[in-house]
Amino acid sequence: MDLLRSLPLGLYLEQPVTWLHHLDSRVKFIWLMSFLVAPLLANPYWRVALVVLLILLTLSAAIPLRVWRQQMAWLLMLSIFVFIITAIAPDGYSTDSQPRLPAFTQQPTNLPIKAPTPRPWYNPFGLGEQPSPSTSSTEQSAPKPLPQPTDYHYVLWKAGPVTLTRRSLDLAIRVSTLLFTVIYSSTLFLLTTAPEEITAGLESLMRPLRRIGVPVTEIALTLTLSLRFIPLVLEEVQNLVRSVYTRAINWKKLGIRKSLQVWLMVAERLLENLLLRAEQIASAMLVRGFTSPNEHRVRWHQLRLRWGDWLAVGGLLVFWGLRVVWGGTV
Repeated sequence: MDLLRSLPLGLYLEQPVTWLHHLDSRVKFIWLMSFLVAPLLANPYWRVALVVLLILLTLSAAIPLRVWRQQMAWLLMLSIFVFIITAIAPDGYSTDSQPRLPAFTQQPTNLPIKAPTPRPWYNPFGLGEQPSPSTSSTEQSAPKPLPQPTDYHYVLWKAGPVTLTRRSLDLAIRVSTLLFTVIYSSTLFLLTTAPEEITAGLESLMRPLRRIGVPVTEIALTLTLSLRFIPLVLEEVQNLVRSVYTRAINWKKLGIRKSLQVWLMVAERLLENLLLRAEQIASAMLVRGFTSPNEHRVRWHQLRLRWGDWLAVGGLLVFWGLRVVWGGTV
């Protein structure tokens, strides 16, 4: 098991350099926020289009298959599983669906209609012929049902206890696409943007907040250290799991209680190793004189907008134009 390859969360792909790597970190960050905000109050078609757009961006960037194949496969499987569970689950409405036609048009036409009881003796004025007592009720004409005005059906599919309604299908699309969009867009952003570029871009975007006393430099430094610390956490978890597997522990003989004790010891050792790594990083920063971000400024990355960045900004305007015109709630 190699967590650094199978679970590339927060990792930066240095080689090969794709066209996504050349974009400015500020432009990519705005695109990321657009992917996170655009699904809100959007119709299902727009949500599915966002998923397709993310997949097309991955393919067009020519990112190696080994990097995103396993992660995207697991994420797609999770989204499909969530879609199926949400689709067949109750939709939240406590009332049953009612037909749109009036009640009398829903009655079967083959039932006889009860006719009034004939009274041949009652003819006070002697006009016309007296009604025959042998008049049958089946001779009465039954009302014809009105045609259905539309093809609308609230229940789309039903098989035994499983019911698929319009609301449950809409909820399934919303939840599954939102899950894929949020996770994969963030992963793609971290995969093609170095931590130093992210820090410099966020510090540039948050620069106006310094006027109201927000510690922008400290926030940028904390973000950089946290992004750099993610691979260290994955490496420590991987090493501890491998150390447990190499000891060939017979888990069946240990039982549940002793197995939990073993994993508790592993978790305790993981916490100790992470705290030791953090202390080593802090000591290295102190030795180099990094006592305060405001006193020891580091030039993380040189920000500059190129022609590709302006094309990305133009595509962002088109993206939000389509979102306003076509992606609204139906």
